[in-house]
Amino acid sequence: MEMYSLLPAQTFPKSILITPDNSEIEVELLFKATNLSFPVAVKPDVGRMGLMFRKINCIEELLTYHHHIKADYILQEFVDLPVEVSVFYYRFPDEAKGTITGFVKKEHLSVTGDGISTLDGLMRNDSRIQFRLDEMRIKHALMLHHILPYGEKYVLSDALNLSRGGQLISLEHEKDDRLLRIFDDLSHTGNFYFGRYDIKCKSINDLKEGKNYSILEFNGSGAEPHHVYGNGNSFLKAIKILLDHWGILYRISVENNRKNIAYWEFDRGLRHLQKARKHIQKLRKLEFSTTIVSANARVSKVHEKDLVLREYELT
Repeated sequence: MEMYSLLPAQTFPKSILITPDNSEIEVELLFKATNLSFPVAVKPDVGRMGLMFRKINCIEELLTYHHHIKADYILQEFVDLPVEVSVFYYRFPDEAKGTITGFVKKEHLSVTGDGISTLDGLMRNDSRIQFRLDEMRIKHALMLHHILPYGEKYVLSDALNLSRGGQLISLEHEKDDRLLRIFDDLSHTGNFYFGRYDIKCKSINDLKEGKNYSILEFNGSGAEPHHVYGNGNSFLKAIKILLDHWGILYRISVENNRKNIAYWEFDRGLRHLQKARKHIQKLRKLEFSTTIVSANARVSKVHEKDLVLREYELT
């Protein structure tokens, strides 16, 4: 929410912050007061790798999510635009124009029906799903024995993060001055000097024209350059890209420090990282132990022993 407050109005989805202290009645009232309609998106206010991102289709699913999350989260309109991209941008504080170092398109982790196989069978035979099969079986427990019609695409994860199985496709050839102008303007408006924008848009051309797009997230100094993965880089090339970005971040920090934007003290940074690590561990436990299902059930009974949330795990 802090990032959204720095972005120009109308460039990001309508969003509200929900805390664990809000009662279920308050959640419903906030939902109605914001004039949101289903489906909506929910995600932790402080998150990583798409952990606990969900597409919510009804009030029962929203209240189930609220009951389990035990952390501040964002409730926002679901952006139903067909293309999602990541743009990595930086600008040195004393320069008017910046640089786009990475531009990639994201595609969902999904399977396509053959009219014969169950969802579980399709997942077992897909090499991209092999290493997260247990996670997918938990998330889609009620659909495992469903046979998908021939040609029907079934999305397994609404989050397009690489760690959630999303695929990255290079758009390096689409970088141009029109695209750069959009992010130069954003940089000057919000004083964003370094980071990755995750954006949904109607088309790449519309994004370049500054229309029909919505910024889902802006990730700052901790942002990962997604183009490390999306461009067919060798391991050594990927390491070089990361080191180059750290060098850029260092230089921006030095220049801002000269403008009286102070560095964090070491102890403050260490405490911040420790707190963040603990928070992410909690989200990871939730991600792999719970599923938000239809309005007819609050928690799937599949692998019930593994799905029960113990209070000590959340403290």
